[in-house]
Amino acid sequence: MTDPVSKVALVTGASRGLGAALAEALAPDYHVVAVARTIGALEELDDRIQAKGGEATLAPMDISTDAAMQQLCRSIFDRWGAVSLWVHTAIHAAPLSPAGDISAKDMDRSIATNMTATARLISYVAPLLGTDGRAVFFDDTHAGEAYFGAYGATKVAQLALARSWQAETVRTGPQVKIVAPQPMATGMRARFHPGEPRDGMADIHAEAARLLPEIIG
Repeated sequence: MTDPVSKVALVTGASRGLGAALAEALAPDYHVVAVARTIGALEELDDRIQAKGGEATLAPMDISTDAAMQQLCRSIFDRWGAVSLWVHTAIHAAPLSPAGDISAKDMDRSIATNMTATARLISYVAPLLGTDGRAVFFDDTHAGEAYFGAYGATKVAQLALARSWQAETVRTGPQVKIVAPQPMATGMRARFHPGEPRDGMADIHAEAARLLPEIIG
């Protein structure tokens, strides 16, 4: 028997950065299923959502663990029957490295999270979205830049999967969108651009508010 919740939003990568800000922004109108590896950060997100009168279900798990994703999507189906929205911000940001020096561990982790997990999640979440739901992915411009080999190559692959799915579902649904965030003062940005002035960069909450009409509209 499913719970009587009108709209459910699945946010993968919800513990920090834009994912957390979007989970908060969605919470007034959606029951948010927040997925991330960091339990403490998810609990802090839940506190912020509850403080605003929203509700969330926390799913502390690694999206690259296939059995966990299968169980998550089955649990969503058993409890709610469907999701209205999937926001996929989860990403592995491998350390910057010359292409010839990328470690096997970093490359394997990038492929597992950014490519393989995305492909599996599309197959698991698509039935939950049905024909009327919406999936949202996030563009990135680092592909081909010096030292971004592991991240750039696997992020491009992730977006290629999203664009193929987008082209395949134009007439049938679900709707697949790829949106372009502005540079934000996040931890990942700081790792990629150490010493970069943060003045003038978008705040994650302001950017979530800017993107929200495009995401849900």
